[in-house]
Amino acid sequence: MAKTYSYMLPLGKEAPNFILPDTVSGEVISLSNIKGTKGTLIIFMCNHCPYVLHLLDKIIEISIEIKELGINTVGISSNDVVNYPEDHPKLMKKLAEDRDFSFPYLYDETQSAAISYEAACTPDFYLFDSDLKLVYRGKFDDARPKNEEPITGKDLMIAAKNLIMGIPQNRDQTPSLGCNIKWKKGNEPSGFFS
Repeated sequence: MAKTYSYMLPLGKEAPNFILPDTVSGEVISLSNIKGTKGTLIIFMCNHCPYVLHLLDKIIEISIEIKELGINTVGISSNDVVNYPEDHPKLMKKLAEDRDFSFPYLYDETQSAAISYEAACTPDFYLFDSDLKLVYRGKFDDARPKNEEPITGKDLMIAAKNLIMGIPQNRDQTPSLGCNIKWKKGNEPSGFFS
């Protein structure tokens, strides 16, 4: 597990499209048919990451809360399942069903979605407005495995509420921190990890 900070894609960037299979429904889902009326939260995550697991209950809770406000959530796992079999789509489906995910959990087998979003870690959070322009990328809150900070999702929730209310976002955003994306050999992006 390598501690990795999110790359912090430029604010205002348009969300790259994706067409990926949902591990629960088996349907192929594109960004255009899953986006929310007010916004879309895309989370790069995986099954085995302790940072994801530490926050998962609150992520699920917040995804339900913001869906009622018109912000849809999408989870994407891009990890190499040959070397990290616990992130296999069958186990993604099991986790999503066991934890009653309120959002699709997509499998990015080619890692093209992670590359296009310049995702660096799990979890990596991207909040887009109704025009699919990036308004927030950064941490969920201050909670980490092995620290005593409460799990609140406050940083993400402030951004979501600002989006709904039309309040300008704080441009001083703090990167997310988690495990590095498990890249397939030859897919390791160069130049955007910091």
